[in-house]
Amino acid sequence: MTMSPVAERTDALVAEHARFTQGRGATSPAWLRDLRSRGVSRFAALGFPTVRQEEWRFTNVAAIADTPFRLADKTPTNAAQLMARVAVFPTAARIVILNGHFAPELSSLDKLPPGVVAGSLANAILHNRPEATHLGQMTCEQAPFVALNTAFLEDGAFVVIAANAVVADPIHLIVINGGAGKMMAHPRTLIVAGPNSRASIAQTFLGAAGECHFTNVVTEVSMGENAHLDLYSDQRETDTAYHLSSMHIQLQRHSTFRSRTVTLGGKLVRNDITAVLAGDGAHVALDGCYLVDGDRLVDNHTTIDHATPHCTSHELYKGILDGKSRAVFNGRIIVREDAQKTDAKQTNRALLLSDEAQVNSNPQLEIFADDVKCTHGAAIGQLDDEALFYLRARGLTERDARDMLIHAYAGEVLEGIAIEPLRVQLERELFTQLDRDLADHKK
Repeated sequence: MTMSPVAERTDALVAEHARFTQGRGATSPAWLRDLRSRGVSRFAALGFPTVRQEEWRFTNVAAIADTPFRLADKTPTNAAQLMARVAVFPTAARIVILNGHFAPELSSLDKLPPGVVAGSLANAILHNRPEATHLGQMTCEQAPFVALNTAFLEDGAFVVIAANAVVADPIHLIVINGGAGKMMAHPRTLIVAGPNSRASIAQTFLGAAGECHFTNVVTEVSMGENAHLDLYSDQRETDTAYHLSSMHIQLQRHSTFRSRTVTLGGKLVRNDITAVLAGDGAHVALDGCYLVDGDRLVDNHTTIDHATPHCTSHELYKGILDGKSRAVFNGRIIVREDAQKTDAKQTNRALLLSDEAQVNSNPQLEIFADDVKCTHGAAIGQLDDEALFYLRARGLTERDARDMLIHAYAGEVLEGIAIEPLRVQLERELFTQLDRDLADHKK
């Protein structure tokens, strides 16, 4: 019987993994080799997801499966040029990952404040850092791309914030992928926030120009009791890039995790975020903003698992779509039987600038407790004609009126980015892209 192209590609990646384990992965500690083995076995069993599966019915990854990506080299040829696109935080420590590998020559660890250990994940594993045992907490049982990342787990970013440490300046993680040839990279980020700690981290994803590349990133976050962490993720890869991101956050008692995800690049983008509120009084906030045009696709999947009582969650996702672009929002809230006094709110909005743009929205509430407050809302539409008329009547051109309304719409999420250089840069890039799209409407 002839093997399907997707099955052939799955087998090719399994063979690539075998070469990897016999080569540069051969000297890894036994526990890591075992973790990789479990990852590749699970990926081989699951294969690439298809639109016949509920979790992927609006997102077709056949283009990824059909492309013969190879494991990336360490350094894109134009890494220095790409670094020029990164917002400068004058007092921030910087960790740069090039094609999945820590780049000490571009990183700046001398600015790490007391109470923070950060740098190369591979180095942390080599030196038997106890926090490295948090790797693998994100299950890959039904997550083929998490399994694939685990199969090739080698390096990435490692950040540990000590108990009681209060870190005033942000820590900046910069992940750059791509270059000549069809490359894939599987960077891993591990963040451990100790009890009573406070910190903010920015995570920037950029893509090198060239042929299409595939970024498959996994981020694992462990929050100790009463820890507070703000994580800002911005993705600005090229329009030929495939970007799949999976994040897992485990929150203990009275901890707070706030995330803002801004998606501006990529041909096909999937952001999966799972937060487990495993301790009483924990709070999670997941906010996102995306701009998608042409024939690009952005898919945001979130799962918030209220596993204990007295926890709160808040979600706000806002999208702007133009051209023939598509977007997906799937927000799942689970309230376990013992999770009384849960307070969860989810809001998803999308603004369509084109009649051909399309959004699929699917809020899911699974409630097994009775003393809870859970709400969700979704709104998909075009610019308000009355608001446009009001602004036009006060002397604004049609383009300026549209521009003002869109800026106000997107600003609700961007204003929550507390790192000013990052917020200013993302506003500039988003609005520059919007200006191009609005100019196209005038042609």
